[in-house]
Amino acid sequence: MVENIHWLGHDSFRIDGPATIYVDPWQLPAGVPQADLVLVTHDHYDHCSPEDVAKISKADTVIVTIAAAAKKLKGDVRVVKPGDSLTVKGIPIEVVPAYNVNKKFHPRDAGHVGFIITVDGQRIYHAGDTDFIPEMKDFKVDIALLPVSGTYVMTADEAANAAKAINPKVAIPMHYGEIVGSRADAERFRELYGGEVVILPLER
Repeated sequence: MVENIHWLGHDSFRIDGPATIYVDPWQLPAGVPQADLVLVTHDHYDHCSPEDVAKISKADTVIVTIAAAAKKLKGDVRVVKPGDSLTVKGIPIEVVPAYNVNKKFHPRDAGHVGFIITVDGQRIYHAGDTDFIPEMKDFKVDIALLPVSGTYVMTADEAANAAKAINPKVAIPMHYGEIVGSRADAERFRELYGGEVVILPLER
């Protein structure tokens, strides 16, 4: 399943399955595939990019996001909050919390989210912009996409502890290489976690 997950930089991914799914599309190159489903974790500019969402949207594209981001987007937008579950384009989606515990950039009361989606029987968790939060201990996922850069999100050390709590089959580091963080953070995460880590090549 990892071969169907494409890292597009920062927190942006495309997941190819029965549906073409984008999460937090940002600074996409020309000519990328059109989306069946777009997931947006929160309203910050590097996650909620109306221009990029428009670039990949077609007539029947469905966008799933929180209310603050929905105000910036056009099309078939479904508004969700932490704790919600829905199925779109045959893809089961669980909406989970994403927030900071020791910094102020993503307060819990802002209602930012991550997503657990099931694609071809694999449960894939995109954490959004978050620290290691207690809710993670209850997540049952096969693949976890986790931020590792620090500053606005978990550090590599904190992300390694989060991965140990979640215990996915595969962990994939993200939130580095743009704005903050570098590949060294991804490498440190792999070293500290000890489980299977795949550092995806940048496809942009």
